[in-house]
Amino acid sequence: MLSDGPNRHPCTLAGMTSALPSISAIRERFPALRTPMALLENAGGSQVPIDVADAIRAYMLESYVQLGAGYAMSNVATATVERAHAFVNLIVNGMGCGSAILGPSSTQLCYLIAGCYADTIRPGDEIVIAATGHEANIGPWLRLERAGATIRWWPVDPVARDCTLAGLDSVLSDRTRIVAVPHVSNLLGAIADVSAITRRAHSAGARVFVDGVAFAPHRVMDVAAWDVDWYVYSTYKVYGPHMGALYGRTDALAELRGPNHFFIPEGQVPYKFELGGASHEGCAAILALQPYLAFLAGEDPAHAGTRATIERAFERMTELEAPLQRRLVDGLRGIPGVRLIGPAASGTGERVPTVSFTHARYAPSEVVAALRDAGVAIRHGHMYAYRLCEALGIDTREGVARVSLVHYNAAEEVQRAIDAVAAL
Repeated sequence: MLSDGPNRHPCTLAGMTSALPSISAIRERFPALRTPMALLENAGGSQVPIDVADAIRAYMLESYVQLGAGYAMSNVATATVERAHAFVNLIVNGMGCGSAILGPSSTQLCYLIAGCYADTIRPGDEIVIAATGHEANIGPWLRLERAGATIRWWPVDPVARDCTLAGLDSVLSDRTRIVAVPHVSNLLGAIADVSAITRRAHSAGARVFVDGVAFAPHRVMDVAAWDVDWYVYSTYKVYGPHMGALYGRTDALAELRGPNHFFIPEGQVPYKFELGGASHEGCAAILALQPYLAFLAGEDPAHAGTRATIERAFERMTELEAPLQRRLVDGLRGIPGVRLIGPAASGTGERVPTVSFTHARYAPSEVVAALRDAGVAIRHGHMYAYRLCEALGIDTREGVARVSLVHYNAAEEVQRAIDAVAAL
């Protein structure tokens, strides 16, 4: 494996010792990072390793045919799609307790499941929605009011400036059917205690639908440990193709009727929930993430596709992000006029490196323009957390300036961003 310098750490698996790759070796796997711009808007979508891009091309040239036809190319295509679903279920640790459903985006998958619940809602049923959520996990549930549901807002605490467990307790009741919550607010960057949320919701007899989009690029997912009913994330924000992935626990899936064609049996999951089927070339790209995760974990590609490899790869991501996150949070916090929107703590246990801020003298759009001139690509806006901006008194037209890092970013890029803000 490629490695150099002080990032060399031994890693042993099944008697084999190899080295974890350095940041320079990691960046070499991402051709897009050769641009002179520092790409620090990863919360909107990450770059992909070369393996992922190559897999799409290879699939479309070698097995771009329909599934289930029985001839050789079709068998390859069918296996690719099936293996991609299994791999996504492995990534979230849902083997044996649920299934993976793939779709064009997380937003579409949220609307899909909320639409299925609409058929089961009775007047008086309550839906609890966290006000910190992305609109993708708010708007679909609000539509259930048409079916007779009562919406209960889990409010933003004015002191914590986040949704608290005490706030959840105040809105749960024996009529609660669904609790919709972000694992990480894509504006605040704070990590929610999903296990505690789930315990409270289940005690009230409710299902939990977790938006994991802002969490998934940074930490290992574990739906089994969290005991969640639903968990959605965007594969294009986790170094893969532009798709969404949804885990559904087996008993939660069994309560719903899938919306696909009437002649498809209800038990044929995930197809019953995948209108038109999943993107076949996207499935090939999802599978191509396996060798990169093995590389990141410092393991031989032969070990790709195991849960242990996935866990070690995401541990490595967190290790690489930790110093970048500290530098970014502490650096911005030390600039006069800058106000962080989200935790001021820089530790990896409290937050992910998605950092929003405002400036006392300059509008977010002006901050973004200044960074662009300095060779740093970020963005501003409400980040689809429109209602959260309203709750925090943030102008929804300008929103916030947001810097979002992932493990492949370099310390120089982070410092360039800090210096550009300080230069204002």
